[in-house]
Amino acid sequence: MKKYEKDIKQAEYLRTRRDFLRTTSKGLGSLALGSLLFPDMIAAPPKPKLITSLSDNGGALSGLHHVPKAKRVIYLFQSGGPSQFELYDYKPALNKYWGEEIPDSVRGEQRLSGMLAAQASFPLVGSLFDFKQHSKTGGYFSELMKYTSEISEDICMINSMHTDAINHEPAVIFMQTGSQQVGRPSIGSWMSYGLGSANKNLPSFIVMLSKGKSDAQSLNMQSWNSGFLPSHHQGVRFRSGADPVLYLSNPEGIDRDRRRSELDYLVELEAEQKKVWGDPEIDSKISQYEMAYRMQSSVPEIADLSDEPDYIFDMYGPDSRIPGTYAYNCLMARRLAERDVSFIQLYHMGWDQHSNLPSQIQEMAKSSDQPSAALVKDLKQRGLLEDTLVIWGGEFGRTSFSQGKLTKDNYGRDHHPRSFSSWMAGGGIKPGVVYGKTDDFGYNIVENPVHVHDFQATLLHQLGIDHEQLVFKHQGRRYRLTDVHGHVVKDILA
Repeated sequence: MKKYEKDIKQAEYLRTRRDFLRTTSKGLGSLALGSLLFPDMIAAPPKPKLITSLSDNGGALSGLHHVPKAKRVIYLFQSGGPSQFELYDYKPALNKYWGEEIPDSVRGEQRLSGMLAAQASFPLVGSLFDFKQHSKTGGYFSELMKYTSEISEDICMINSMHTDAINHEPAVIFMQTGSQQVGRPSIGSWMSYGLGSANKNLPSFIVMLSKGKSDAQSLNMQSWNSGFLPSHHQGVRFRSGADPVLYLSNPEGIDRDRRRSELDYLVELEAEQKKVWGDPEIDSKISQYEMAYRMQSSVPEIADLSDEPDYIFDMYGPDSRIPGTYAYNCLMARRLAERDVSFIQLYHMGWDQHSNLPSQIQEMAKSSDQPSAALVKDLKQRGLLEDTLVIWGGEFGRTSFSQGKLTKDNYGRDHHPRSFSSWMAGGGIKPGVVYGKTDDFGYNIVENPVHVHDFQATLLHQLGIDHEQLVFKHQGRRYRLTDVHGHVVKDILA
């Protein structure tokens, strides 16, 4: 340390001198002028009424804005845009008018993706799969969603979701960050920033990826990025295999005590740099070093499924024994929820069916249906569903007309941002409800639309957060997850 004392003192002197000249000349003058032009500028913004303590979880909020219904979120994101017409939104009119042109009065001026630019005809196409109506909830479920239909009384089915984006990457980013442009914090990062973590030995935001088919479209890591928030709020990806987190294990010749002493010395060096430069990212570095050290014990314990009984594996399906599969990740999500990880994000890729939809969607539904339903059942039987919000859905829906050549047993569907289906369960969401409605062709919403920002506002509300009050000032502007939009969908709250 003595070796660097002279350089540190010199840098501190230069920084202090610069700060003094800047603040005494421009700084105070600007403040004085601002106070004359805008008298309220320097007043502290009014604080929201906080009624629930967060104790010392390390979040930016000193307390919650109202009593929360959920403590954690498990987001089962089905990447690629699942077709609502083959899964949840039953439209017999599409089968009745199979092959006929979609009416201009229905399609209106809706913009189409570039993949339909050369298509001259837009023939309606129904579903090849049978639907059954649930006797109590009234909701319809495809034969592909057999297991999900069994939990229909535990979920709130929303058939009126809509978004602003028509292509995959901006639509995924929009759903996850509230903006179609990269660089904004994801939902999990906002939650980590605001609420902190109830478990000091695991990250508050964990991400797991799986593929339903080998040629699935890849994801942009911006979907779980922290954006302009401190970097330690970024999602930590758990991978399949013996080492879920890369570079966590000690190299050969380094034991845990040696690692601890190295970290202690590194923290001292970083603390000296923080005194000199005042960079908040130094705190993030220190936080990440310490978390990695604690995870050396906690992660191997999480990844060891030897304590899970056979009936649990049977409930999630045979793939739950295979690391990296969606079923395995769903089981891992329950184990993480038990350990109070705040935001657990699963991405299941492969739902983009522009052609060969009937065969491909069977493959995707088989990989997703049983594990998703099992997760809800498992949480419920352990008493965790009450305060865990589970979400299932993609970035947009599919068109009610066929893309490309239409045959009797084969077709595809293009992207459709105007309406799609998602479901939510637990965490204070009203169970056994079907919310929202589309027209007979499933093209336009006719009842209770739910925009992406409304969905995000509702999610934060269930966690005890007013979406208008969770803000972060960056480059002179106050940002929030819902930007300047969004309202809580109170009709679906229990």
